[in-house]
Amino acid sequence: MVVIRLQRGGANKRPFFHVVVADSRRAAGKKFIERLGFYDPKAPQGREALRVNNWTGKGAQLSPTAARLVKQFGKKPA
Repeated sequence: MVVIRLQRGGANKRPFFHVVVADSRRAAGKKFIERLGFYDPKAPQGREALRVNNWTGKGAQLSPTAARLVKQFGKKPA
């Protein structure tokens, strides 16, 4: 199954997350199919970029955290 989830990056105590499409059988920090955007929790509002409609239309499932971010930032999955 293909899943849309977060991949952590950034320094210690300075998290930065990439929103990626990956195979659900792979580890969260390993190989992914495509990078869809990013989320920086320390940055001011409006700096996040998420584009998930194309992949949700193809049947990709959102992880619980990714679903919360999509709902929070007003993007509607297809």
